[in-house]
Amino acid sequence: MGSMPTRRQVLAATAATAASGGVSGCLGAEKNVAGRDQPSRMTLTITTLPADSDPHAIRIVRHLAEHLEAVGIEPRIRTVDDAGLYREILINHDFDAYVGQFPSADPIDPDALYSLLHSSFVAEPGWQNPFGLTDPAIDDLLDRQRRADHEDRRRAVAELQDAVARRQPFTVVAFPDMLTAVHDDRFIGWERTRPATSEGLLELDANAVVGTMTDDEGRDGEPTDEEPANGEDRDGDPTDDRRLRLVTTDSRITTNRNPIAPEHRRYGTFTGLVYDPLVRAIDGEEVPWLARRVVRVDERTVRVEMREAVWHDGEPVTAADAAFTYAFLADTSLGKAETPIPSPRFRGRSTLVDSATAIGDRTLEVRFTDAAAATQRRGLTVPILPEHVWRSRTDLVELPAGITINEMTTEAQVWENPDPVGCGPLRFREAEADERVVFERNPAHAIAAEPESFPERVRGKPAFETLELRVVPSDVAAVQQVGDGLADASTSNLGPDAVPRIGREAAARLVSQRSGAFYHVGYNTRRVPLSNPYFRRVLARLLDKAALVGSAFQGYARPTASPLALSGSWLADELRWTDGDPATPFFESDGEFDAAAAREALREIGYRYDENGALLVPDSAE
Repeated sequence: MGSMPTRRQVLAATAATAASGGVSGCLGAEKNVAGRDQPSRMTLTITTLPADSDPHAIRIVRHLAEHLEAVGIEPRIRTVDDAGLYREILINHDFDAYVGQFPSADPIDPDALYSLLHSSFVAEPGWQNPFGLTDPAIDDLLDRQRRADHEDRRRAVAELQDAVARRQPFTVVAFPDMLTAVHDDRFIGWERTRPATSEGLLELDANAVVGTMTDDEGRDGEPTDEEPANGEDRDGDPTDDRRLRLVTTDSRITTNRNPIAPEHRRYGTFTGLVYDPLVRAIDGEEVPWLARRVVRVDERTVRVEMREAVWHDGEPVTAADAAFTYAFLADTSLGKAETPIPSPRFRGRSTLVDSATAIGDRTLEVRFTDAAAATQRRGLTVPILPEHVWRSRTDLVELPAGITINEMTTEAQVWENPDPVGCGPLRFREAEADERVVFERNPAHAIAAEPESFPERVRGKPAFETLELRVVPSDVAAVQQVGDGLADASTSNLGPDAVPRIGREAAARLVSQRSGAFYHVGYNTRRVPLSNPYFRRVLARLLDKAALVGSAFQGYARPTASPLALSGSWLADELRWTDGDPATPFFESDGEFDAAAAREALREIGYRYDENGALLVPDSAE
């Protein structure tokens, strides 16, 4: 391991490759079999999840592939599983283009774009600039929005959106609706929450009838034929009226409960209930959580008075744990590696904090970078970790199989954390790999012990004593479980094909809410010709976003030109969707795709076609 390049060396090598127009992978790599000296046809591989994992993404890919073929580019569609997508796109950076979702259930704050696009993250794994973008103008705007406040920040964010729209490192397609099948007999409030988020589950209320009938009883209070009458359910678990039963198609939480693992998680729903942050964002409001109070000392420093709390193993939570967490997120090796190995998860938020120092058992002083107050608060929303559990996870380890980037990692990032110890409102009870996981209410949590200090909608919560998440093979199976009364709700976002099935289940109903997890096409700007922003803009204009909302999402989505389209007043006026895409309008004529106009646009930026209408790879990429 000692001979491996450092992160700084990897960053320098990556930047040099991008600057020189270097190319790797399969983009444009196919040679014309008629002769080595003849130009080759341009190819573009698009990577995504298979249809049974993400029906929306594969439909976007097919739509794009059809239009690529029409303009002379040979499309190649490649499907991989969740782990493969994360490994190839977000760690190895081995792709041409991909279609996927940004992992945020709620609309993102503008500062979330910092780690997504800033060139300082170009060699890091995870959702840290997977596109390899190195653009000084965008870097400057990202820095400005961190330093500015009020109207100055608003202007910087508007200019940032415009710059991203012009350069198109990724093309936002649409914000989907979060579709959930729910059963109201036991818990209510699904419309005002997001069942796939930590905060949404906390805000649920118990139905008034809960407690009058167990899962083992019929309407008349007698045991049913389907369930045993011995006080146990069909799996031999004690029955519990206050058990929230959820179903999902994503099994990862049954085997890995590491809140900072660099594997792809969409929302961190369940680890978000096991581990508490100092401040929790609820419906756009920042609520002191593990913190009792946050007091500003000066423009860059706050003092956090923490609540009296205990970890799930009985150890006291201290300010030293919080100080450790910030140092640990910045370098999970805590100085053992030649250069820091930060946690990819929460990377953008942790970079807002310059230092965190315990100045008492429950008093923490946090000094931020030169960020403005509005941006600083994001830095207080990372999960606080127990030092006595995580300090021993700093050793350097071999990278998992399939990781090709020359980079070290730490045990902390590959540990599955089988028995998580947090201080949140839920604590881990048991799990069966790929089958189920069970959490139980933490009676010592302040949300129950001192509810008056929390917002009314979460006081005394959660409304359940245990939470059981079961894994099912498909959306259809999830809907069936809810319809049969065996589950209270689905948590993995349902595809629109499952909606008609919900209508046929008398006991299930559909809850539809807007999601911040926007679908997008990401481009690897390290590769020619994707390094050319003019070429990326042409690709973006091959997407008929309005039509995709109907064909890929069956109307359960909103087309958009900006990743901040759902972020309230942050959306730049010139990027508001009215009659069409204001940034990259679809090549259209009389309601149909205008391939001739797209081809002409490619010629205008310097690309050539052969006599058969195939787009040729630029000479510099041969």
